[in-house]
Amino acid sequence: MPVDPFKVHILGCGSALPTLRHNASSQIIEVRQKILMLDCAEGTQMQLRRCRVRFTKLGHVFITHLHGDHCFGLIGMISTFGLVGRIATLHVHGPEALGPELEHQIQFYTHDLGFSVEFHPVDTTRREVVFEDRSITVESIPLQHRVPCCGYLISEKPTRRPEDVLRSYAYISDTKYLPQLADELKGVSTLYHESTYGEDRLQSAEKYCHSTARQAALVAREAGVGKLLLGHYSSRYDDEQVLLGEAKEVFENTFLTNEMDVFDV
Repeated sequence: MPVDPFKVHILGCGSALPTLRHNASSQIIEVRQKILMLDCAEGTQMQLRRCRVRFTKLGHVFITHLHGDHCFGLIGMISTFGLVGRIATLHVHGPEALGPELEHQIQFYTHDLGFSVEFHPVDTTRREVVFEDRSITVESIPLQHRVPCCGYLISEKPTRRPEDVLRSYAYISDTKYLPQLADELKGVSTLYHESTYGEDRLQSAEKYCHSTARQAALVAREAGVGKLLLGHYSSRYDDEQVLLGEAKEVFENTFLTNEMDVFDV
């Protein structure tokens, strides 16, 4: 019996400073016939078109924190959904402060939207289930950044097919290096961990609460994950191979992400 797809579509893997090489952070997760979005940077709706995911299929958006390179695209995407005739409710999950700001933007920029946007506040300070249905759960994973921030862990629930191997995907966005994350991520199938810098910029990583590629690999190794995806690259790097090399010295099954890449979880 075929296994349902569990795929990660990379819409953007750059960091805060825009470049011509990378879009800022956003991903589409295809799991158990559902479409979820992780972060929604500026330009995400154009990337959504390029990856050929139908606008009407997206049900939930999960925002990690309120830095623009993770959420500036949200109101534009919502407005476009109205223009194309969406009627299904869009669920937005994110830090509590996003709620009133999003409501203000919707009232100011959209008219007769045609569908509801339901906001669900996320407590970024603790791990908890923020969404679940009969087939998946989504949990928040507390991180440490310059503003309240969390990652998300998406896990399949058991079915009636005993032969199924349950898969899981962890999205660890902006955070300083947290060795204890490995305990939260034990046995995850696929881990995406921000890798803004190489070891040449270790002091910058510590100053700005980011991680290096090597530190991401240390978390992956200690957690025993299946594979590691790197992203959120600093614009200082014209070639991310140096980041990949540093990570693979610690955890061999590591991959760079690039826009329009698709990974099986």
